[in-house]
Amino acid sequence: MLKKNDLIPLSIQSVSSQGSGVGRYQGMAVFVPGAAPGDLLQVQVVKVLSSYCYGIIREVEQPGPGRVQPACPVCRRCGGCSLQHLSYEEELRQKEGWVADAIARIGGMAPKLRPILASPLQDGYRNKAQYPLGLGPEGRARGGFYAPRSHNLIPWEDCRLQPPFFGEILRAVCRYIDQSGQPPYDEATGRGLFRHLYLRWGEATGQVMVCLVVNGERIPQPRLLVSMVLSACPGVASILVNTNTKNTNVILGRDTRVLFGSPVIRDVLRGVEVELSPHSFYQVNRRGAELLYRQAEELAELAPGDLLLDLYCGAGTIGLSMARRVNRLIGVEVVESAVRDARQNALRNGIGNAEFRCADAGKAAAELAAEGLRPRVIITDPPRKGCDSATLTAVAEMAPERVVMVSCNPATLARDLQVLAKAGYCLGAVQPVDMFPRTAHVECVALLTRQ
Repeated sequence: MLKKNDLIPLSIQSVSSQGSGVGRYQGMAVFVPGAAPGDLLQVQVVKVLSSYCYGIIREVEQPGPGRVQPACPVCRRCGGCSLQHLSYEEELRQKEGWVADAIARIGGMAPKLRPILASPLQDGYRNKAQYPLGLGPEGRARGGFYAPRSHNLIPWEDCRLQPPFFGEILRAVCRYIDQSGQPPYDEATGRGLFRHLYLRWGEATGQVMVCLVVNGERIPQPRLLVSMVLSACPGVASILVNTNTKNTNVILGRDTRVLFGSPVIRDVLRGVEVELSPHSFYQVNRRGAELLYRQAEELAELAPGDLLLDLYCGAGTIGLSMARRVNRLIGVEVVESAVRDARQNALRNGIGNAEFRCADAGKAAAELAAEGLRPRVIITDPPRKGCDSATLTAVAEMAPERVVMVSCNPATLARDLQVLAKAGYCLGAVQPVDMFPRTAHVECVALLTRQ
């Protein structure tokens, strides 16, 4: 019987969807962060449960064929890039397997899985970063990321997932904080001024937004901040201060004021110009999103006379990228600010056949069904928890010919596919897309057709 602190030999067979290597010892599954398929390891057991346990690597006796040296020196501590120890080819193979396994095991269906599509960029693909700020032991400001399942700050300016100039801006802001005479925020006491640095980048336009989140109404020497940021990154088009005085894990407060430039920046996604505020929802991997949306459009097989219903539409980017191919687009989103963004995006791009409703997806879908609207195609892109049951019921009642489901969680996707399969839909193609390289996340597009 295994117990805590036991040192065991372990052969790794696979990687879990949480990013840990998986092996078996005496019939028990052992999950080991940082382990790669084919690894032969000496593992120390750190936690034992009834049918599985967790361990940590003490020695790599023989590396697996897909193991590589992580490019980032802090990846194990920050926890963001849980797959940096895998080659990208091995990472794609594992993610493809996660999707197939979820659909077969949870959904009870044989997936018609297309080969996973790689992200056009594996490094520097993120167009958004949120750095918590704090004090180092030497009393200087620093920014970085929280360690897994904690608010322990791991200082790091050069994350490989962000464009390099994000690090330059972070360093400049930390220098400004040191010169300002005001300390970073301390969660334990609720004191201190500077909480987070929030950055956004419009890759197609080159515009950069810098938003400093503070525990107060004002910052000292705002002109100094502007000067130091612009010196670090001349492409900055917007410098903002956001006020958040609440004791909360929510990063942004409600009030934002402009120090320099515009309150928004712009980007272009599949020909649709979008306006981005600090609160706007936007895919963090623009090139990956274009790849994903093209797959969704291909599976939708839209026709000029179609009514297209886009549920969980966010700022409308998926639907608007397809609006010119259909007669009418209706988008539904529960977040009011996202609906405002969607409406403005439609106006900005001269798209007159789109309307957006602010409502719960299930309620709105039921109302549309009651109105007698019968979309030929429905697209869903819910959060990680998947579609709620009311939405799936309403979708089934509207009986569209095709349902295109976009998901960032293969497990909840498989569950929702099973619900619609029981309502008379047949699973067609499933297309995984790697939107989040080096992390244990994978995006999918799945097609259901009415039998």
